[in-house]
Amino acid sequence: TVEIALCIEEQLKPRGVGVVMEARHLCTMMRGVEKQNAEMVTSSMLGRFRSDIRTREEFLGLIRNRK
Repeated sequence: TVEIALCIEEQLKPRGVGVVMEARHLCTMMRGVEKQNAEMVTSSMLGRFRSDIRTREEFLGLIRNRK
């Protein structure tokens, strides 16, 4: 997640970058935890998304309501 955010920031030079990833990991499904629907969520916030709480909250609110 961090690598994707850094790549976007480096290539596009935006004022801020917000990346949220949701994934199912094979390792949690097959061994160890053995939960078939275990989802992992990671995020990375750079620039305005890190420094301005209003910008961050608006972004997170928009993605929360997408389901």
